Amino acid sequence: MEKVLTLPDYQVLAELRYQIRRFLHFSEEAARAAGLEPRQHQLMLALKGLPRGVRPRIGELAERLQIQHHSTVELVNRLSAGGYVKRRRGGDDRREVLLYLTPKGEKVLRDLSLHHRAELRMQGPALITALRRAIQTIKDVDSEGKGPPGRKR
Repeated sequence: MEKVLTLPDYQVLAELRYQIRRFLHFSEEAARAAGLEPRQHQLMLALKGLPRGVRPRIGELAERLQIQHHSTVELVNRLSAGGYVKRRRGGDDRREVLLYLTPKGEKVLRDLSLHHRAELRMQGPALITALRRAIQTIKDVDSEGKGPPGRKR
């Protein structure tokens, strides 16, 4: 049985998308104001925030950013040229290239991250509310036995 989406269903999804986009727009503008392209900032944050035990390699960063390997290499090249990241050969496997933030990269990322935390403090409640409403809408549909199309119950 096909679920008919109501106007409130669309409104909940639209509000969630709006709140996410508002934060992303803020983030993009903050990166540009710091002299970075948004994806450069994202790469630096992904690099700094890698989980313990994950090697800081191009492949891992490409996965975290959900972009192609060659696009990640180009981002790293630009960040390296700007003095934000550096490459080092791996310990035992000299073919392995590991990435690190430079002191300049650390400072810019710290400043941007503090700015993002302040923005989340102000705008985060609206984002959380929109996400909760969207999740509740999904739970309400699932509890009625009308889950997503193609899902077996």
